[in-house]
Amino acid sequence: MCPHQPPCPSADDPNREAARTLATHPEQGWSLLCNGVVLFEDTGELLPDGGIIAPHRPTDLPAPSAA
Repeated sequence: MCPHQPPCPSADDPNREAARTLATHPEQGWSLLCNGVVLFEDTGELLPDGGIIAPHRPTDLPAPSAA
């Protein structure tokens, strides 16, 4: 149950990544969001019900050019 106003999006909402961060461990590459979602730095997600969301980094960006 989210104590924030307005409440954070639930883990079922498409914008679940917009929930506030409760704990972050950048050295391990993950953050816990208010809605119970564990968000990984590769953009993968672990949902509170045990479901997973595969990494979904943008793939339509041009590769950086070597200078």
